[in-house]
Amino acid sequence: MTFQRVAVVLSAFNILLLAFLLAQAGSSAQSNVSPILRTKAFELVGDDGKACAQINVESTGEVVFRLRDSKGTIRAKFGAGEDGSGLVLMDERTEATVQIRANKTGGGITLFDRDGKQHLVKE
Repeated sequence: MTFQRVAVVLSAFNILLLAFLLAQAGSSAQSNVSPILRTKAFELVGDDGKACAQINVESTGEVVFRLRDSKGTIRAKFGAGEDGSGLVLMDERTEATVQIRANKTGGGITLFDRDGKQHLVKE
């Protein structure tokens, strides 16, 4: 065999091996995906290790989703329980500025000004 034939055979072998390995990598990646993740709490952290977001089940059974700013202060909270659900958005003072709630008596939207005065949008 000449050098050229050996190079062609090795190249063909390498291409087939590469195709086989790529096919295996694609199928193994799909088999590693879990259809369900079960946990009592989930926490998303930033590069510094501080919690940015949390989803957990409280001792009351209420499910709560909290979003935090870069200092770790809660800025938004969404909760759902047997009585209904609610969303609270907070300002830089960590005071509620928007509240949205829904329960068996209906739903409501309340806005709060800088002095803490309530302005009902819908009750």
